[in-house]
Amino acid sequence: MAKDKIMYVCENCGQESAKWLGRCPSCSQWNTFREIRVAPEPTRAAAAHSAARSLRERGSSAAHDTGKDRPVPLRRVSAKDEPRIDMMDTELNRVLGGGLVPGSIILLGGEPGIGKSTLSLQTALRLRDRKVLYVSGEESARQIKMRADRLMEAADESGKDIDENLVILCDTSLENIFNHIKDVAPDLLVIDSIQTISTQDVDSSPGSITQVRECAAALLRFAKSSGTPVILIGHINKDGNLSGPKILEHIVDAVIQFEGDQHYMYRILRSIKNRFGSTSELGIYEMGQTGLRQVSNPSELLLTQDREGLSGVAISAAIEGIRPFLVETQALVSTAAYGTPQRTATGFDRQRLNMLLAVLEKRVGFKLMQKDVFLNIAGGLRVTDPAMDLSIIAAVLSSNVDTPIDAAWCMAGEVGLSGEVRPVNRIEQRIAEAAKLGFEDIIIPKYNLQGLDQKKYPIRLRPVRKVEEALRLMFG
Repeated sequence: MAKDKIMYVCENCGQESAKWLGRCPSCSQWNTFREIRVAPEPTRAAAAHSAARSLRERGSSAAHDTGKDRPVPLRRVSAKDEPRIDMMDTELNRVLGGGLVPGSIILLGGEPGIGKSTLSLQTALRLRDRKVLYVSGEESARQIKMRADRLMEAADESGKDIDENLVILCDTSLENIFNHIKDVAPDLLVIDSIQTISTQDVDSSPGSITQVRECAAALLRFAKSSGTPVILIGHINKDGNLSGPKILEHIVDAVIQFEGDQHYMYRILRSIKNRFGSTSELGIYEMGQTGLRQVSNPSELLLTQDREGLSGVAISAAIEGIRPFLVETQALVSTAAYGTPQRTATGFDRQRLNMLLAVLEKRVGFKLMQKDVFLNIAGGLRVTDPAMDLSIIAAVLSSNVDTPIDAAWCMAGEVGLSGEVRPVNRIEQRIAEAAKLGFEDIIIPKYNLQGLDQKKYPIRLRPVRKVEEALRLMFG
């Protein structure tokens, strides 16, 4: 009997090595190599044979296509759009690129308790005309049933056909899962989670690099061979990255991540990788006692209803993905009590905050060296749009001089190191969103004014070229 081979794999990038290395030559990270056991080739192929056997017994017409493909000239390749499965969820369909592609494999990641299982089960309950096999390695069937009852009660729907269309399996053995797939013949397979699944042909514990890689590869072969889409739920590590080998992200067709603060009700579904759509899409949900609710207009929920007379608050017309929404930026500036000033940012890059404070001090002349600066993006969101720069500077200065900004004003603009207000993209969408919510004035970069018809907007456009001009408009 052939012995298992010992290899070392980098947890950060998936680089393989025959011996342990202190520093990864691919990603230059230290102490990321972990020892794995690689089974002999016949043993490693056992899971693939199990998947193929279940397909043959199902009578799948696509099983014979897993063999050799012949070279085909590019002009003979069909370029038709992939058919999509409507997930009955507008936000999820948007992030996936218009729906779920048959035969695709999706990796859904997120922190514990963020709502991954709730989103998957909620989606499975909505697919009334398709059979879904929900495999859980973390919860019992009773727990899943209790959650499903709560979700269905919230939706005020009858559950007569749920028992037939949604099949629950609580198992962690890959071989058993494929046997049940043969009997159930599902239209959608959900694995919760991939770190709990193991195959008996690999001599390592569930969740190890070897187990995750082999199980994901077997599920990929099943998805591509049968045309059945697979949704894998994955854990993330303490650094916020998906747990397991980096090759897991290369295997799947799409990687979507659930983000948000557990202390807030808002959740963001962000596409990190998508072979069938754009990675600039974004879905927003509201977490409640009765599950996840789609948020079609997040701007109204993210803004404080009564901002009149509050200093340190500025409204920015931001864009995440391709969706415009208005974000409330809150800042607090106070005298440093312990000598060394603090710089704290929640929902925003702290390094960029330090840069903006340096611009405010050097170019505008406000001394903030001996003051603490605390920044918060309301709603628990994390925003990376450069157009937030202008609102952050305005909020900091408003708190510093204790003068509120007019509640009917909002702004959008990137700030450069020389104090200039640089143009931003999708300016028309930002202006339209601000006008829809009743704002009267919006500060925009002067360069973005070119080609805009100011008469068609029911909001006054205030073009500025430098930070000083913007501050003069707001504070006089």
